[in-house]
Amino acid sequence: MIDDERLRRVFRSALDLGEDVVVDVLEYRGIDKWDSLAHMSLVAALEDEFDIMIDIDDVIDMSSFSKARELVEKHVV
Repeated sequence: MIDDERLRRVFRSALDLGEDVVVDVLEYRGIDKWDSLAHMSLVAALEDEFDIMIDIDDVIDMSSFSKARELVEKHVV
């Protein structure tokens, strides 16, 4: 199981979000800052932080914070 706070920090950093933003409910394109370019930056940040490689199908499927958590848990050994 991954540390949700660590995942939240990655989201806040990659999407340039303040501490006041409730990250756990975020969805792709649900906020202006999470557009297609930011999505790719988020994917890169997740890969760096958790030392994983995310395949294209998972990149496309990563539509929310909760989906990102599932994806990272799937890849982290």
